Amino acid sequence: MLTLVLFWSSLGPAGTAATVLQNAPCFVDDLAVALHDATGEDGQLVNSSTALFGLCTESDNSSQSALTELSAGIRRNNRAGVEVLHPTAVLVSEKDDQEAVVVTFDLPQSPLFKLKPVLVLAFEKALTDEELDVTFSSLSLQPNTQSACASEGTLYILLTGKPSEGNADQRWEISVQAKSPNTKQNLKDVLIGGKSGSDVRMTPLLLFSVETGTNGRSGSSVASLQTPSRSFLCELRRFLDAVLPQHRSDTPPLRLDSLQSLPPLALDPSTSETLLAGSINSSAPTVFSFPGWSSSFPARPGQLALSPALLEEMGQRLEKNEQQIRELIRQEAVPRSASEKLGRLRELSGFQGQGPAAEGESQYNGFLLLKALQTVTRTYNIQRRLRATRSGPSTSEPICGLGSLTVRFESFFLVPKEGDIGNCRGSCAFPMTNGNNHAVLLNSYIEAGNVNERAPCCVPVAYDPMEVIDCDEKSTFLTVKPDMVAKECGCR
Repeated sequence: MLTLVLFWSSLGPAGTAATVLQNAPCFVDDLAVALHDATGEDGQLVNSSTALFGLCTESDNSSQSALTELSAGIRRNNRAGVEVLHPTAVLVSEKDDQEAVVVTFDLPQSPLFKLKPVLVLAFEKALTDEELDVTFSSLSLQPNTQSACASEGTLYILLTGKPSEGNADQRWEISVQAKSPNTKQNLKDVLIGGKSGSDVRMTPLLLFSVETGTNGRSGSSVASLQTPSRSFLCELRRFLDAVLPQHRSDTPPLRLDSLQSLPPLALDPSTSETLLAGSINSSAPTVFSFPGWSSSFPARPGQLALSPALLEEMGQRLEKNEQQIRELIRQEAVPRSASEKLGRLRELSGFQGQGPAAEGESQYNGFLLLKALQTVTRTYNIQRRLRATRSGPSTSEPICGLGSLTVRFESFFLVPKEGDIGNCRGSCAFPMTNGNNHAVLLNSYIEAGNVNERAPCCVPVAYDPMEVIDCDEKSTFLTVKPDMVAKECGCR
């Protein structure tokens, strides 16, 4: 039997608190959306929820009931009726004298424990090929024995806890038995990446259903699933992940912070309108960065103070890009689910483009939304152009032209995590494409038999910048990295 013991207690001097996933961007908001989408309009669980939450369909499974109740509560109260209690520290380790994995985490005192808690075990990323059929047994659970059937796509496991009186620190011990001996190592690999316990692949947290108007909060570790300013940024991230094409590349990630950049521009009411106008009218791709986010505290809402003329221009460009994306959805170039996400983005942004009546926060959200939509439309315009080039007359050796080059960026906090920087490929023999006088003369010189000289090369001759928007809990900065994306090729 493989035993996993989970308990809340103060960590001793021998234990080291591990970094937990709650510090990841949108950790809680992603869970809230997953719970919201777990049921349809009819209140029934959708098919995708079975794998996502590791449900066992053959059992009555109290987790199914808890999932249905949480989803209904979130849909009814727009997340306001669900409180989250985070552990303040987590330690995962293995005992030397037995096959056991121990997860230790602290929880603060809270009157929420008088309510029925739902323990969520959230994994670092969705499982791929692991299959974990396990049984959880504990006097702290209600019922005392519960099952989970994790498989490909599982990201969460729900366990229903037992209410307790008072505000005392909680200590739960839960024994987890793998139903098959073959899954013992899988369970260890999913929960812990090394014997030191420093690489935690799972984060626990508690959810409590609270009636609207009830003050059940206690301490800064308690938060509501409803954080509007953060929800907009998180929905923006989900939209980009869903709409932008994904490339699975084995190439090593590249560091953006090692590139040359112009001085950062703070996005606040004092920002230069000239610089903002340049960004609004730019077609440069944008990468969003969320450094230093903590799920326990919402990000501070950004503010802008645009003139009525620039505000109207931004609204027009936003409308134009939105129409282009809806046309892509109609053509089935992007998933139909993007339409719902796009509508939710506009709703969360609060931006209506109503001249000076638009509030500073909605202007800030509208600007970020525009940069995201410009990135999407630019990506698909490039794809369309490349398809048209490939469908043209074929030659034995293609003429110098712009191609695609997708690279990955080295940061967990970047969205999107990859970008097409373009590259130039093809022949610079006659007839030469976009060659200057030097290239023409050089090519003639080589064709005359002087083969010891370098032949003209197909290289970028014009570039677009890339914009990076850093959103942290205190401020937002726009950084321009010039000459980063090839947009025109020539023979040089």
